[in-house]
Amino acid sequence: MSTYSPPTGRMVSHNMVTTQFELDGYRVTRTLGVVRGIVVRSRSIFGTIGAGLQTIIGGNITLLTNLCEKTRSEAFDLMLQHAAELGGNAVVGARYDATEIMQGVTEVLAYGTAVYVEPAK
Repeated sequence: MSTYSPPTGRMVSHNMVTTQFELDGYRVTRTLGVVRGIVVRSRSIFGTIGAGLQTIIGGNITLLTNLCEKTRSEAFDLMLQHAAELGGNAVVGARYDATEIMQGVTEVLAYGTAVYVEPAK
């Protein structure tokens, strides 16, 4: 059972995040530094058994797909909250990384550069 709830503080808007290093229609006025959101997640025994059963049938392993999507979403939201805490209103160069820390335990990292942007003239 997950205890995650989305950050309630100020966050950068999702439409102000890009994998590019420029945000179309905006001009970077301040670069605030690297921001990150980290989530470490393990599979439950029930999820592991269910995913194992799904592998017998083949195709998309929906239990693991949903777990991965939820974990990435949480890491992304934490990154946006971190950017807002630094005074940013956008994130450029956004990326994800994942590392298996131990069997069945994975760290997902969302990171980028927090910036303050203004509309381009």
